[in-house]
Amino acid sequence: MSSVALSPVAVRSRTAVNPWIIAGIVVVPTFMEILDTTVANVALRYMAGGLSAAQSDSDWIITSYLAANAIVLPITGWLSSHLGRRNYFLLSVAIFTISSALCGFATSLGQMILFRVIQGLSGGGLQPCSQGILLDQFPPEKQGTAMTLFGLAAIIAPVVGPTLGGWLCVDYNWRWIFLINVPIGLFALVGAYAVVDDPEYLKRERSELSRQPLNFDYIGLSLLVLAMCCWEIMLSKGWEWDWLSDPFGRMQTLFVLFLLGLGLLVVREMRTAHPIVDFRCLGERNFAVCCVIFFCAFGVVYCASMTLPKLLQSLFGYDALVSGLAMSPSGVSSMAAMIVAGILLGKQFDARWLMAAGLAAMALGNYWMVRMNLQVSFGHVIWPRMLLTLGLGLLFAPASVAAYKYVPAHLRGAAVGLFSLLRTEGGSVGTSMSQTILVPRQQFHLSRLGENLSPLNHHVSTFLDQSQQFFMQRTGDPLRSHLLGVQALDNLRQEQAASLAFFDIFWVCAVVSAALVLLVLLMKRSVAEPGERISAE
Repeated sequence: MSSVALSPVAVRSRTAVNPWIIAGIVVVPTFMEILDTTVANVALRYMAGGLSAAQSDSDWIITSYLAANAIVLPITGWLSSHLGRRNYFLLSVAIFTISSALCGFATSLGQMILFRVIQGLSGGGLQPCSQGILLDQFPPEKQGTAMTLFGLAAIIAPVVGPTLGGWLCVDYNWRWIFLINVPIGLFALVGAYAVVDDPEYLKRERSELSRQPLNFDYIGLSLLVLAMCCWEIMLSKGWEWDWLSDPFGRMQTLFVLFLLGLGLLVVREMRTAHPIVDFRCLGERNFAVCCVIFFCAFGVVYCASMTLPKLLQSLFGYDALVSGLAMSPSGVSSMAAMIVAGILLGKQFDARWLMAAGLAAMALGNYWMVRMNLQVSFGHVIWPRMLLTLGLGLLFAPASVAAYKYVPAHLRGAAVGLFSLLRTEGGSVGTSMSQTILVPRQQFHLSRLGENLSPLNHHVSTFLDQSQQFFMQRTGDPLRSHLLGVQALDNLRQEQAASLAFFDIFWVCAVVSAALVLLVLLMKRSVAEPGERISAE
């Protein structure tokens, strides 16, 4: 579970170091970790080319990182307690820095995926450890300001990520999006080693735990890894292997293993005294509904975030830098929405209606992108994206209030871990779904568009005649001019089919977002009480 849940507000470490210096140092790795979830989005085509891999397989670079990150989240509290939060934090920063360097020097897609998995496993503990350290270093009356610094880093990172990734790819090399982490990570490692220390209550807790037998749910973790890996592979390779019609039985085997792993995981965790994922908190209605909404909402955001750079780079002719610039302003709307949501929640506004408004804005933002065409300007790409992230900003804090409002205190730590797990896994699923929808829909639209491309179609014959005359003036070869005209027509068909497939993805995202609004009606009234912390993470 999150180490934040293990940090009592009333007990703080005493140190001679200015707490703001500590805050500045521990926020750096968090910024770096969140940055790495977005900086690679606009660089996937460059990485696929540099690693001699198919572009359809490049999504694994994102998916593997998110899946590994989700696996380690439920055990961050256990690791923090047994290793010591300071030691675990330093270890995470060190491994994250080393794995970033390895990603920068990877020579194949297999190596890149392996190093991204290591990076995701080490990065999973950075956010909860950073929050726990901040809560321990500041008195209660200043903790809100400290967490604002943390939130600022969490918001700025996705804003900077696409533009930074694009700039490095265009002006330098895609490998620098990973290598740039090395000096930053070394600075954070040296700084944290010098100023960060565990408070006395954590040292006593670790000492007591060291005298007790290890109560770690190895079986639960194994089943979780099995279920999630099968799930991710099915989503990423389903379209390529023909889903459950796979002639080699790969998808059928993965589906059976997924159901078996998930079923045994639920049975195991409901019966063990020390579960790695405690499903008992799902018995609270608000929390269960918020888990479904957050899982799907982050799936929608990541699916749209993966799709838009591909659309801009493949059909609009934008390079990585320009496509990153098109995505970056969305952070401004997200930040503004979070501020407005925080103010309204502080005035005891019902969190449910803010969640509904956020989901509706996400649906409208995606539908706006459905209505685009290949002639829209740069500015017309920015505004629907900003509306989408504005909806996410309105959803984030209210969902935290509604999710934990009625969860019993003894299940709060488990709820935080499960909520984080589902949020991260939602992003991983959304990343996989973008490619899963794109390929078959492009084939579908190619087939449908080809139905009308007949020589008897007046528009087709006119286009071919004009094209042949155009190429005849440049080549002087009648046969070659005819073939070039046919090729030009097929290029248009391919381009339009691809654009329709991209817009279909946004349509699915819009429908899912709109459907989630109905789930809000199942929730109980959720109002933040005076003095209640808005986010439990």
